[in-house]
Amino acid sequence: MKPGSIGNRLRQVACAAREVFYGMTTYEWAQSARRERAAIESLFLLISFGDLVGLPILPPYYTLRLLPYIVPAINRWRRSLLRERDWTDLAEFIEGID
Repeated sequence: MKPGSIGNRLRQVACAAREVFYGMTTYEWAQSARRERAAIESLFLLISFGDLVGLPILPPYYTLRLLPYIVPAINRWRRSLLRERDWTDLAEFIEGID
């Protein structure tokens, strides 16, 4: 056996243990936080740039001032709005389904 192979194997085992521990403790929380952030970002974009999809809420002057900051996210936002959704996507919002 090579002298570095035991240390390398221990690092692999430690990495696997760390990933299992992460999956058991905080993975669901992190996924929930990501979904919540995406929902809030989508709502913000809808409120400020709703006129792109036919729902004007804010006057165009304010949206034009925000436009340089939002340009990178517009394509992703429009794609997420137009994405075909299944009823199972909404299962988390229905009470009694676990």
